[in-house]
Amino acid sequence: MTRLVLARLNHETNTFSPVKTPLSVFNPIYGAEALAAAEGHPTALGAFHAFARSIGAQIAVPLIAHANPSGPVEDAAFEAMAQAIVAAVAGGCDGILLDLHGAMVTRSHDDGEAALLARVRAAAPDVPIGVALDLHGNISQSLLDQCDVIVGFKTYPHIDMVETGAHVARIFAPLLAGGARPAMALNHPPMLAATLRMNTTTDCAMTDLIAMARQAETRAGVQAVTVFGGFPLADLHETGLSILVVAQTPELARDVAADLGKEAWKRRAEYVYAEEPLAQSVARAMALADGSAPILMLDHGDNCNSGGSCDVMDVLAALLEAGQKGIVVGPIADPQTVAQLFAAGEGAEVAVALGNKTPAEGLPAPQPPLRLRGTVTALSDGRYRVTGPIYTGQVLSMGRAAALDTGAARIVICEQPHEPLDLGVFTSLGIDATAARFLHLKSRMYCRPVFEPLAKATIECASSGVTGSDYDLFSFKKLARPIYPLDPDMDLES
Repeated sequence: MTRLVLARLNHETNTFSPVKTPLSVFNPIYGAEALAAAEGHPTALGAFHAFARSIGAQIAVPLIAHANPSGPVEDAAFEAMAQAIVAAVAGGCDGILLDLHGAMVTRSHDDGEAALLARVRAAAPDVPIGVALDLHGNISQSLLDQCDVIVGFKTYPHIDMVETGAHVARIFAPLLAGGARPAMALNHPPMLAATLRMNTTTDCAMTDLIAMARQAETRAGVQAVTVFGGFPLADLHETGLSILVVAQTPELARDVAADLGKEAWKRRAEYVYAEEPLAQSVARAMALADGSAPILMLDHGDNCNSGGSCDVMDVLAALLEAGQKGIVVGPIADPQTVAQLFAAGEGAEVAVALGNKTPAEGLPAPQPPLRLRGTVTALSDGRYRVTGPIYTGQVLSMGRAAALDTGAARIVICEQPHEPLDLGVFTSLGIDATAARFLHLKSRMYCRPVFEPLAKATIECASSGVTGSDYDLFSFKKLARPIYPLDPDMDLES
């Protein structure tokens, strides 16, 4: 019987982020528990499991682990998770399917996925390896050298995770029968693409490039074309946009990758995002607010899913200073305040010093905490089940969570940074986010499928966090130079 090893290990690393990444934040599950969870999992792993079942394979799932974006993964965490996967592979298998990210950095490895795959390949030199990756992967040639098939997401927000896994499986299936392994080629034009210029729900250069990738996949011999926008807040040599092609011949793969790379470079200026001053964003929000539907205010400078600390109070402070009311905000990660609210209990009147408690090396010190008075309206374990289109059905946790009502604002405060991708962030604490005048989220993109349809308008707000779109805030030391737009006058021959 064919034996397949399937696993999921997912982390997007912001090398500038002060948020620690120990093993505990991955909430890893192993062995039998992981095997049970893999069936129907709303990620590439779920598609891998369905494929394995469809061919009657014996299935091993040594690990399912995912952590929100944050700083480099601690070595002990990486070793524990890598060893679980390698041990399963070393036990013997006919194929390996891994659901990874592509932008994981550890304390000891700039390219965490390549380091993992090197160990997997050493344990199973002749066994086919298929990999699904996130659209924001920073892709290296070393990664390609360690596996046989790579396909990445084509949507952002990422709503095609399962479809991407199925795509990997289609290319991977013939390899189990001894079919010829495909060629892969990587093209990396020297450019950083801003995350806010990768929204595939809008008409933009990224959307057009992905449409070209889909069209290229209809060509004879071309099996997969992925546009990796890259994750720009990582100080690595390979950081930036890249094109990866899987095809029947090396020449075809190289030609297709080169064609798309040239198109990306031609439109490079369209991948640059110019931040609007926060005061202007707040003024626009106030002008639009009429109470008919929330004004969605997204703090992209302190975005959880890019490694933000989720405790920068700039946007809320600006709204309160402007005398605004009807604000719903969250989640704010402040374990000290959560402990205070739990000690006080529901119904208590409290004074808090909220947020602005996480300094980041190389960036200005935070402002003083925001001093507020309010009523504790709810306490919870911070768990809720997702009803939206990303991670549908999964139970997520913010750590312990509390709701504070100041009169002007209703605030969700939790123990750990958490992406507000679902209404459950608020409903689990008795807050109706749809009734807000201003809905302020620590998010850049993942919230949009759920919250944008409920909003009158979306305003992107800059703040002083570690996920800003102004690259001048960050000190890149390892990044390959020259690179656009940090070196705006460069050309491909420089």
